[in-house]
Amino acid sequence: MSTKLFVGNLSFNTTENDLQDAFAAHGTVVETNLMMDRMSGRPRGFGFVTMSTPEEAQKAIEALNGAELDGRALTVNIARPREERPGGGGGRREFGGGRGGGRSRY
Repeated sequence: MSTKLFVGNLSFNTTENDLQDAFAAHGTVVETNLMMDRMSGRPRGFGFVTMSTPEEAQKAIEALNGAELDGRALTVNIARPREERPGGGGGRREFGGGRGGGRSRY
């Protein structure tokens, strides 16, 4: 069973190939995924690497957490499911009620 790792504090110059190369030294890399900002298309400074086994993932954590890549000390740990954020996307929410704009015949 594969294990997904969170990789944080990445340089904006780091590519998915750089991640692949760094983690491949510690086992079989199934997938790399660099997170990009939807608006600007620029990297967000973190990503995910999926290792083929939990043992390889643990070896990668031990070797790479705190190690330097492109001048930045990496943060590497087991990826956790994304937490639900309360309230959705923020912004103003308007609900019905109030004065109402409809015409009344009474």
